[in-house]
Amino acid sequence: MADTFKVEIVSADKLVWEGEAIQLTATTIEGEVGILAHHIPLIANLAPGRAEVTDSEGTLHTVAVDGGFISVTEELSAIISPYAQMAGDIDAKAAQRTLLDLQAKREAGDNSVATTMAIRRATAQVKAAELHTK
Repeated sequence: MADTFKVEIVSADKLVWEGEAIQLTATTIEGEVGILAHHIPLIANLAPGRAEVTDSEGTLHTVAVDGGFISVTEELSAIISPYAQMAGDIDAKAAQRTLLDLQAKREAGDNSVATTMAIRRATAQVKAAELHTK
């Protein structure tokens, strides 16, 4: 049996997932990182997208994240993001419609920070939901 380690995924307003895991995967701004038990300490900026946790039972959990960072210590591996949501809780069709609407808004000239952040979040939701349904 593989060694396990403690994982927490936290959004700005709630604890999204916590438990013992055998693997954690996330996309940083420099590329994908995979974490196993006894990983060296790490802190990295996350890119919007998804994180995946394989729990101690072997079940894969996919989470949409909107940036933030990953921190790995001997005691805990944590993802802290302004927004995080379990992929199974995302309405994939609604997320896709929202993303298309936001992209149209951007093409019409709206380059505001709010629109940029909303596009990042919708993209993360779509990516996580697509992976979850496969």
